[in-house]
Amino acid sequence: MAIKSFSIRIDAQILNKLHYVANYEGRSANSQILVLIRDCIEKFEEENGPIFGESKTENTFKANRKY
Repeated sequence: MAIKSFSIRIDAQILNKLHYVANYEGRSANSQILVLIRDCIEKFEEENGPIFGESKTENTFKANRKY
């Protein structure tokens, strides 16, 4: 598995809270984000089935968004 970099824009207050939670959990902010992403994907796949492929262009369906 290749490791890729990904930049995001994030509000300073949210970033501070992320650091707080990560520190509480004994993780770096980067590791905490990876945990959150993995949890999100796991939940999605439990509800919608496995995701196949490596890029967003390989999806052949439109997800039912929950707002």
